[in-house]
Amino acid sequence: QPQVVESGGGWVQAGGSLRLSCTASGLNFGDLNMAWFRQAPGEEREGVSCIGWSGDYRTYADSVKGRFTISRDNAKNTLYLQMNSLKPEDTAMYYCAAGGFCGTVLREYSWNYWGQGTQVSVSS
Repeated sequence: QPQVVESGGGWVQAGGSLRLSCTASGLNFGDLNMAWFRQAPGEEREGVSCIGWSGDYRTYADSVKGRFTISRDNAKNTLYLQMNSLKPEDTAMYYCAAGGFCGTVLREYSWNYWGQGTQVSVSS
């Protein structure tokens, strides 16, 4: 049974940092593009960042460029999102997604496997 599970969310003050993790099982993780999406209350889900299967290709939403870094460890079947200089507008549920198209614009419908999400809350 394919599964992706996020962890690492929490509460942080503006300017702080968090690192999210996503562990996959039942998938050929090393063959799959991976991505992070987020959804704030009352908003649509938006793509944050994606990384190609080898780790060589990465894209970021303009709103997080220079602050967030996506990475992966294929030996551990784990995806990461290092989030620095967090802002209140980064507050959202963050979702890990696997097996989709990794491009400059992330389309929710192109991703096959989703986690349940981890909440990130940033206070001002």
